[in-house]
Amino acid sequence: MTIRKYRSTDFSEILKIYSLTKLEELRFETEQFSFLPLDVDEKRFKAFTECEVFVYEEVKILGYCAFFGNEIRALFVLPQSQGKGIGKNMLKFMLENISGTPLLNLAASNTPAKKLYESFGFGVTAEFIAEYNGKAVLALEMRQEQIC
Repeated sequence: MTIRKYRSTDFSEILKIYSLTKLEELRFETEQFSFLPLDVDEKRFKAFTECEVFVYEEVKILGYCAFFGNEIRALFVLPQSQGKGIGKNMLKFMLENISGTPLLNLAASNTPAKKLYESFGFGVTAEFIAEYNGKAVLALEMRQEQIC
């Protein structure tokens, strides 16, 4: 297992992982969402390019994570590799490399992700309306309340 800094040659794998997992975080919403590829989604692509991005690799890339300052902006694992601790390892890695109080935003309906973050000491600090591909989504801001 290796978590290493993203290289531009990894971009096609990032796009693949994003395409297979982005709508997963919205699967508990009552509305149906249409997928918008990362390299077409101007807002999220700009956020991606600002970040420090790292990939999780075991022979091939199985996931990636990204943060900007103290804000966690991405944590995605290929569907067939989920449930094996990869997400937890990447989250631990980011928490070790973020200075300041870590924070993140996620869809309020994404209870599996919320539970993961709560297990690392995150708590909800705000609710707001975000959007994905033109549709409103109730979102949560979470901050780490204690160091794990």
